[in-house]
Amino acid sequence: MAYLWGGMLLIGIMYGVLVGNVDEVTKAFVSCSGEAVSLCISMAGITAMWTGMMKIAEASGLVTGLAAKMRLLIRFLFPNLNTESKAAHYICLNFLSNVLGLSWASTSSGLCAMKELKELQLKKEKAERNAEDSGKKKDTAGNSSIVASNEMCTFLIINVSSLQLIPVNMVAYRAKYGSADPTAIVGPAILATAVSTAVAVIFCKVIHIREHDG
Repeated sequence: MAYLWGGMLLIGIMYGVLVGNVDEVTKAFVSCSGEAVSLCISMAGITAMWTGMMKIAEASGLVTGLAAKMRLLIRFLFPNLNTESKAAHYICLNFLSNVLGLSWASTSSGLCAMKELKELQLKKEKAERNAEDSGKKKDTAGNSSIVASNEMCTFLIINVSSLQLIPVNMVAYRAKYGSADPTAIVGPAILATAVSTAVAVIFCKVIHIREHDG
């Protein structure tokens, strides 16, 4: 991403210089830098509020209760994952955050879920090595594999598709920039993310079935 954004900026600057719009490029840099800072400050407040709400819900046990109701979904999406594990808990928290449109608030739970899934994968590989007595050596960091597990891939795909019922961040962006109807995006967002999530689930299940058949 750094190379992508850096390349786009470089191309824009070069184009401005070549067509003689150096002054416009300079003005754009100054104005956009100020606008970026203003936007970050505005969104920081919204993100802090909703992240705090999620933490309160987690501490009060609300998330645990909702996660318990999601066990059937977790079992369907991750058939090899213990629904009582920490990984399942963080996955539920991440899904709930994404459904509410709090993509920023879901980042921490997503990272924790990936960390727990990685630990489970490493334990599984260690048990398999001990059973097979293969004699393979671990790397210096103690991580015996760099291959993502099926659960990790499934979680990543579902997380990227992310069904959203209330796109809070997008509504906040639209309100920030003076939209006449900031919530008009809710309906299209639900439809688009529902379709993307359905496709992601179907894809994951098809791959899972193929692997078992193979």
